[in-house]
Amino acid sequence: MQAMMEKRAKELLADGTVNRVLGWSAGEFPYDITPAVFETAKELEDAFVYNDFCAANLSKYLVKESRKEGKILVFLKPCDTYSFNQLLAEHRILRENIYVIGVPCYGKADVEKLKAMGIEGITGIVMQNGTYTVETVYGDQTVKAADAMAERCLSCKSKKHVVYDELLGDEGEVDADCNRFDMVEKLEAMTPDERFAFWRGELSRCIRCNACRNVCPACTCEQCVFDNPNSGVSQKAAVTSFEENLFHIIRAFHVAGRCTDCGECSRVCPQHIPLHLLNRKFIKDINEFYGDYQAGADPEAKPPLGTYDKADREAGEGGRH
Repeated sequence: MQAMMEKRAKELLADGTVNRVLGWSAGEFPYDITPAVFETAKELEDAFVYNDFCAANLSKYLVKESRKEGKILVFLKPCDTYSFNQLLAEHRILRENIYVIGVPCYGKADVEKLKAMGIEGITGIVMQNGTYTVETVYGDQTVKAADAMAERCLSCKSKKHVVYDELLGDEGEVDADCNRFDMVEKLEAMTPDERFAFWRGELSRCIRCNACRNVCPACTCEQCVFDNPNSGVSQKAAVTSFEENLFHIIRAFHVAGRCTDCGECSRVCPQHIPLHLLNRKFIKDINEFYGDYQAGADPEAKPPLGTYDKADREAGEGGRH
């Protein structure tokens, strides 16, 4: 797939369809893959990669990139296209300046799972036929790709692109039985005190690095309320337990009805806080109260929290009727 993507990108650069490419670049380590913009065929040859560690959702980078001169080619995985559509619906990206190529994805790897297996000193990873040969300073180890798959990919909502100009590879399907709300239901089954203890334990590890906010496709405000120096919580670690809760709960409310459940917030969290569960709780509630709704599935669809209907749930009622 990488060779196919690189070849097509070079063709589109050569014929002037686009003047740059948004994709993934190799980092210092074999699992350290980062989003990058390529402007020449030589840059693509030197650094472009696409493999099981290309987990980053590229749609967020289009907020700025689509406003630059010329058209940019972007490679989007199925889950990324939902974020793209949502940004389009909110007028945060310029569609006419973007050429979308959809690429297949059957799950991305999480290096933390490899490390949890006791694998250290990784120097290389060879991926072939559903197996990783992990090269380390202590010798090689073999791991099944399925055992290293990221948690969010285990409950992937869709392997089907909802928007593209061109598609490479096979198209997948929407998974209606992905069981992505299983953990939310477990939390709902807890007593209030148990839930409070769970989230206090998780959020207490937050160091306010803002990685979750910065990577989130739904967080595109020109200035975040938490960057306001008059807020008392601007760009600093939490001083009290109230501040720890405040940041994440307010952020979850801000993206309610707009979160596409891409899982980027949890992926980039250096403290491994399952932030996506907050968003999934909102998604589950919206589905139950207002009917099934998937943010980003249709950029023309009216969001349930942005519209009014006489059949909407009233306080104390169990759901839409």
